Amino acid sequence: MACRHLIKDQLDITGARWGPDGAEVVLRLRALRSSGDFETYWAYHEARDYQRNHLTRYKNGILPETAEP
Repeated sequence: MACRHLIKDQLDITGARWGPDGAEVVLRLRALRSSGDFETYWAYHEARDYQRNHLTRYKNGILPETAEP
């Protein structure tokens, strides 16, 4: 039942075209949502994204103070 819910129902939509990479991403997100782990994953994802896209651009990973408007 779980396999049908996660895989067949999503990937067997008439007219849908799924490549291996896109299908894997969708299936992983559906599995996280179905297991109730999505919120934990998303918090981790946002923290890693913030570190990768913001903190790594500053010396010692410290953001500069912002000026008051």
